[in-house]
Amino acid sequence: MSRETKNTLLLQGSILAAAGIFTKLIGFLYRIPMANLLGNRGNGVYSVAFGIYTVTLTLSSMSLPTAVSKVVSARLARGEGRNAARVLAIALLFALVMGMFSFSLLYFGADMLEGLYSTAGLHRPLRVLAPTSFLFAFLGVMRGYTQGSGTMVPTAVSQVVDQCFNAVISIVAAWALINVYGATEEASSWGAMGGTLGTLAGAVTSFLFMAAYMLRRVPEIRLRARRDVSGQDEGSALAARALALTILPIVFSQTIYQIGYTIDDVLFSRFMNGTDLSSSVITSMQGVFNTQYNQMVNLPVSIATAMAMTLMPSIVASHVKREGREVRHKITSTVKFNMAIAFPCAVGLAVLADPIMALLFPSLGSYHDMAAHLLQAGSSAAVFYALSTITTSILQGTNHMSVPVLHSAVSLVLHIALVVGMLYAGWGVWALLVGNVIFPLIVCLLNCRAVSRLLRYRWNVAAIFVIPLLCALIMGAVCWGVYALLIKLTGMMIPAFAAAFVAAVAVYALVLLKSHCFSRRELRELPMGDKILRLAILLHL
Repeated sequence: MSRETKNTLLLQGSILAAAGIFTKLIGFLYRIPMANLLGNRGNGVYSVAFGIYTVTLTLSSMSLPTAVSKVVSARLARGEGRNAARVLAIALLFALVMGMFSFSLLYFGADMLEGLYSTAGLHRPLRVLAPTSFLFAFLGVMRGYTQGSGTMVPTAVSQVVDQCFNAVISIVAAWALINVYGATEEASSWGAMGGTLGTLAGAVTSFLFMAAYMLRRVPEIRLRARRDVSGQDEGSALAARALALTILPIVFSQTIYQIGYTIDDVLFSRFMNGTDLSSSVITSMQGVFNTQYNQMVNLPVSIATAMAMTLMPSIVASHVKREGREVRHKITSTVKFNMAIAFPCAVGLAVLADPIMALLFPSLGSYHDMAAHLLQAGSSAAVFYALSTITTSILQGTNHMSVPVLHSAVSLVLHIALVVGMLYAGWGVWALLVGNVIFPLIVCLLNCRAVSRLLRYRWNVAAIFVIPLLCALIMGAVCWGVYALLIKLTGMMIPAFAAAFVAAVAVYALVLLKSHCFSRRELRELPMGDKILRLAILLHL
């Protein structure tokens, strides 16, 4: 592979990773005002609806960008223009079938799902999300084809456009519907429906953008097919088989991850409805767990995994070329980088849980203490989800597609048994918290063992885990000390929080560099690594 090609691949990967980080941040930021608008009960309805929608989206479209990209790029690399076009046509047919399935389930099954989840008003947001899931099936194919053709820009732009429209319309629609129906018993349901209108608006806008782009590419697709001199014509059946064999492991892996959340919603509703608590209190508790707690824990995970996307393609390339030593080096760099983000985030969330919930979610009211305690106790899930996600990518990227699927299935069974037992024992929302921590913990332990066994990789526990953890604990002590001191002296939460945050970032960066956790080569391989290295040398770190 030439240096120019490597630079192009790195640039394209960086564009997609940057778009992923940007959209995750937008998604995090707009959910804060929307969560405050909806209130605890509205968040409960919204989060349950979105959990069901995510499962249908996983089945219908989440696997398509990766699968179509992989199959198309392999054929274009061999000059098989006709076969690449055939894969695109079959993928669009698959999107039509699966999109109609997910649409029908969400739209016509909305009342049935409302009864199953024991969540009043659930049918309204589900019926708005039905056409959204249909559109995303086609979006997945179009994004996958453009990525397989070697350009990440259309996918990146469509993701940003999608999330921007989603953010604005979600807040405006939720505010408008709550103002109209705020005095009724179904205000929470209408507000949740408003939040999902933004998701639909984003999907429509992104679909129109990608459809316009693909229509402009039709002459190019036809020209590639006409110029195909490879002599390879695999036929529709073989193309469909190749696509299916790529899609199924990804679908199973992602579905197991996502279905755990919605199974928890069903179990929680069913068990808690047998207690003395009212349905509004039960829905509010679900809202606090699924929205405020999960939103904070998932942010560092999404950032870490999005940034690691720039490093993962090189692991796959080295594995294909049978460069075992290089694969092991890149695994160390990628996992260490993820842990260097996840550990301080988890410690920071635990230390500053109370002011975070007070500042970001003032509408929590009497549920503030519950939300803060959940975040303090469950912040470690950020580390386990980051590690399980990146090790799953490593295993699948090195052609061990079914291994993480099996690990996720084992963890899900244990997770369900544990949550049921704790709900039966009366643990309430804390059963969901323990399950949320245990599930990724089991997956990452099994994945790490498989990476060692299948790739002959020896984990450097001290460099990858112990040093970032110790640096994060030092940061946490300084962060807590600064916040507690300023609160005592001034009694002002916002300045104390801001000062503690700045102190935490500065202390962690200095301690991590001084500990020599990353070698010079590892620093250069990170996003903005050259600048970080020059700064470290300048500061004699």
